[in-house]
Amino acid sequence: MSQGTPMAYPAHRPLLQQGDESRHVLLITHGVVKVVASSESGYEMLLAVRIAGDLVGEMAAFEERPRSGTVIACSDVTARIIQMKTLETFLTRHPDAMKAMLRMLCARLRWANQRRIDFRAYDSLTRLARVLAELAQAYGHPVPDSAGRRSVLGMTLTQAELASLAGLALPTAEKALATLSQLGLVERSYRQITICDVPKLLELGRVVDDNPY
Repeated sequence: MSQGTPMAYPAHRPLLQQGDESRHVLLITHGVVKVVASSESGYEMLLAVRIAGDLVGEMAAFEERPRSGTVIACSDVTARIIQMKTLETFLTRHPDAMKAMLRMLCARLRWANQRRIDFRAYDSLTRLARVLAELAQAYGHPVPDSAGRRSVLGMTLTQAELASLAGLALPTAEKALATLSQLGLVERSYRQITICDVPKLLELGRVVDDNPY
């Protein structure tokens, strides 16, 4: 927390831009951001969601290549801008921090690999259930007096963004989300999703109750 320079970003403001060649990372200290990438054809995909405590921009910084995605504030966000040289010096002096970063990168790679397996191993309903269950585990806010069964996702996501996370076409994702609503597992309002029964959603999605992502 003593590294870098503090910055504040309003909702919907890009923090990092795809294709940019800057070499700093951002430590999110408050708020929620999403990582999106656009193809040359114009298709935009949601790659990940990050919250306070997460580091973003490390791939381009370590590889010395243009940024592979755009990081956008989903809410008011504060972060610390840390230049790559400063980060390298810090990690060299603090091996425990280096181990923590390696664990973070491994978890993100494991998550990406799991999504590739999901594309072939599960039907659309199960895939969307898995994504929602893992988002609830990682970023959900438990509803008071629900004994841990209900959880509100702590970020604003469109149905198109959920579809891209699950690797589904938008109409397919909309149908799967409607089915989950009919089963009483989720409730939908404007860009907000409440998980009504986290254990049952985990069971439907075949997700173990220990999500490292």
